[in-house]
Amino acid sequence: MALVAYMYLLVWISTTLLTFCQGVQYDHPAQYRYPFIKPASSFSPDPSSPALTRRPASSYDYIIVGGGTAGCPLAATLSRNYTVLLLERGGTPFANPNVSLMQNFHIALADISPTSASQMFISTDGVFNSRARVLGGGTCINAGFYTRASTSYIKSVGWDDKLVNESYPWIEKQIVHRPDLIPWQRAVRDSLLEVGISPFNGFTYDHIYGTKVGGTIFDRFGRRHTAAELLASANPENLHVLVHASVLKIEFDTTGKHPRAVGVIFKDENGKKHKAILSKRSGSEIIVSSGAIGSPHLLLLSGIGPKAELKKFNIPVVLDNKFVGKGMSDNPLNTIFVPSKTPVKQSLIQTVGITKLGVYIEASSGFGQSKDSIHWDHGIASAEIGQLSTIPPKQRTHEAIHDYRRRKRNLPHEAFKGGFILEKIARPLSTGQISLINKNIDDNPSITFNYFSHPADLARCVDGIRVVEKMLKSKHFAPYAQYDKDVVEKLLNLSVEANVNLIPKHTNDTKSLEQFCKDTLITIWHYHGGCHVGKVVSSDYKVLGVKGLRVIDGSTFTESPGTNPQATVMMMGRYMGVKILRERLGKAAGV
Repeated sequence: MALVAYMYLLVWISTTLLTFCQGVQYDHPAQYRYPFIKPASSFSPDPSSPALTRRPASSYDYIIVGGGTAGCPLAATLSRNYTVLLLERGGTPFANPNVSLMQNFHIALADISPTSASQMFISTDGVFNSRARVLGGGTCINAGFYTRASTSYIKSVGWDDKLVNESYPWIEKQIVHRPDLIPWQRAVRDSLLEVGISPFNGFTYDHIYGTKVGGTIFDRFGRRHTAAELLASANPENLHVLVHASVLKIEFDTTGKHPRAVGVIFKDENGKKHKAILSKRSGSEIIVSSGAIGSPHLLLLSGIGPKAELKKFNIPVVLDNKFVGKGMSDNPLNTIFVPSKTPVKQSLIQTVGITKLGVYIEASSGFGQSKDSIHWDHGIASAEIGQLSTIPPKQRTHEAIHDYRRRKRNLPHEAFKGGFILEKIARPLSTGQISLINKNIDDNPSITFNYFSHPADLARCVDGIRVVEKMLKSKHFAPYAQYDKDVVEKLLNLSVEANVNLIPKHTNDTKSLEQFCKDTLITIWHYHGGCHVGKVVSSDYKVLGVKGLRVIDGSTFTESPGTNPQATVMMMGRYMGVKILRERLGKAAGV
């Protein structure tokens, strides 16, 4: 049970370790890989409109807000037959080594500068989290694991099986790879089978009970392939992609019986405002694909949401809908660090155990093995600069920071060798919400997930930790696990001060797994909800009570699909693109 205490070290070692990379503007021709990608400031001015600029004598059949996991495949698909403007608030991933290289996975998350691909936020629960801020969205900063949703999930959301089974391969043929299973991942696979997470289903994209090897968006050279590369399938004559284009609000025509979306106001990288107009042709739409945080946030700032909240911020009410921003969920994660006798090759998620206990077991390895890492400052999210969760805010002095750094140097180098075994709740029943704190689109809204507020979630966490403990005792970890008393004691002593979250800590964690789950809670970045089907959008993702506006992304999900959602979110973008084209052009439309 003592090894469970290593969970405190996950964020400290795995995501904010090594150099705290300050943001860099990658001014390189490769950042605009495709000719239709341009900086937002290139949007052509309209001389008659000094305050706002618009592209002269032109409008778009589709304006997509958010060039992320769903937005890129959606834009590529719709552009086959219609003009599309894709607006992305971040830059491009193509010339950014922190995005492109697996070895820099943790550095991308540690970089919280304004130009970073990752925007950190801390939920009101006290848990550190990240939002993507880059063309390609979450596929640029995640652990790369690719696995489909279950057949029961597809059925529950009412998707067409045939079109789903055409849309997944469209993604897979372009950016998905079969991983080379390293010894650490093989040990995880074999230990899962030994403790009864069976059968072994081999390499498969399918979601099946048991143990399997899934796909990855990292190729054999460790280079990441993101949703942004799906834009290569677009019609370049019809697609315009603007990066560093932050949409401030959606504009509506409110003269009719129902409000109609007609355009968007966005600002470019220089802060200059522009206006993009939707075509007046029947069927033209604005589609919001800004993610589980971004989409409900934009709806609220545009006047769609709870009337009382909008009025509090003097936002004109376009549509009173009390459900916008509600029903937010995140899949809670807890993890055990396994020290190794020898260095372990780097790997992100390759193997997964899909249990019948309502938890998933995954693993990563090899990050943070440099001797220098003990001495480095790990960034604003780390204990060194005063966010030590065991020190009250007013006591987070320079002396406390330096004392922590000094004691960290006593940690044996062996502590930085090894890997992590992760357990996460499959379908959390605990829910929260987002709400406005101001009218600035660049600022995160207030975000609450209410982790473990439902007792069933806590019970499943305990079940998952027990599975991991059994795995650690299996023969397959004997070549890795080292239980030198001095190393373990120092790790345990330091772990209670490691900066996993800002939740007040307890000292009896090894005696109470329930308390341990609460205290060592972190995220797996699988948050969803805020624009649920039936409450904010219809079954075809049209915003209820509004014309010409849809939301297509994970904010519409009531549960995260599969063990890891990126495959299904990308598939959803392709699926809905094809579905919209078929509805508008007729069943015979070829895409």
